[in-house]
Amino acid sequence: MTSTDQILSYHAHIYFDDSSYDLAQKLCEEMRDLFEIKMGRMHAKPVGPHPRWSCQMTVPADKFDQVIPWLALNRQGLTVFTHPDTGQHLEDHRDRAIWMGELLELDLSIFSED
Repeated sequence: MTSTDQILSYHAHIYFDDSSYDLAQKLCEEMRDLFEIKMGRMHAKPVGPHPRWSCQMTVPADKFDQVIPWLALNRQGLTVFTHPDTGQHLEDHRDRAIWMGELLELDLSIFSED
């Protein structure tokens, strides 16, 4: 069994498209300011394993219990993919996913099984 003390942080990826870009940006900025967490770039194209445009929010493990419930109530219909960051990238994205909204297929081919 994997211990939760191996979780360095969580990544909450907020998915959006051209029509929801402004909504997603406002949501991410509100999360950043409210919880004092790191907001990544607003990617207006699929990046990495993500099938849609996205913005990564880095949630410290000790703020998970505050941020994720808030996000569940305030995501305004946006799809959110959340996963722990343990350094085991394939497992974190494939086996430890938490989805809010639409369940999407990730491109896991970028991760090695090693």
